[in-house]
Amino acid sequence: MDVKLVARTLDLFELFATEQRPLSLTELARLLNAPMSSCLALARTLVSRGYLYEVRKRGGYYPTRRLQQLASAIDAVDPIVEMLHAQLVELRDVSGETAVLGKIHGTDVVYLDVVESDKAIRYTRKPGDLRPLHANSIGKAIFSELSANAQQVLGSQLSFERFTDATAKDLAALIEQAAQVKTRGWSINFGESAPELSAIAVALEIGGDLYGLSVVGPTERIRRDHETHAKTLQAVKREILALENGSTVSTD
Repeated sequence: MDVKLVARTLDLFELFATEQRPLSLTELARLLNAPMSSCLALARTLVSRGYLYEVRKRGGYYPTRRLQQLASAIDAVDPIVEMLHAQLVELRDVSGETAVLGKIHGTDVVYLDVVESDKAIRYTRKPGDLRPLHANSIGKAIFSELSANAQQVLGSQLSFERFTDATAKDLAALIEQAAQVKTRGWSINFGESAPELSAIAVALEIGGDLYGLSVVGPTERIRRDHETHAKTLQAVKREILALENGSTVSTD
């Protein structure tokens, strides 16, 4: 359940990102569907903390660079992203498709890092985006690594919304897919969240946590090259695990 004040604060910054212009209190209240008094209190607090400033008297508010500086400072020392970014770039370069690092967050997969393909038609996402676990290649790869009991507990919380005819329809279907992933060593998502989008993923354990790496792109290309992508993912996974263990391994 969202904490209302936190949610409203995040909504405010997302609103500025969308509007990309100074906003008056009246506009903030209307666009956030919030009382004017609440917006005034929120704006005053953020101004006092250096996150907003008043462009001019009654000229509206706009974010300062303080939030960007904090985000950059956090991003610069993210231990997992920092450790794996080079491998994600390698994965993108070898596969030619968008490479994603993610992990399970609640009933979703949160993207931690995304390196986009250079191709004109490509998968585009941003770090922080959430995707439904049951219709996501990283989600299914990580789910396959969970114990049977953990799968039941987590699976009971999933909505199993059907995005396409290929989406897992219930927990039994997801568990069956997970067994296949465990045997094969990598997960497949052929058009499960959108018909035109597909992905291949592997799961790996780093520091006691499970993460996933995926190659994502148009369904036609992923279907055609999925076995090659799977081998590339497994090679990069071996490289990452060797890096964590302080040894070296060939990615050939």
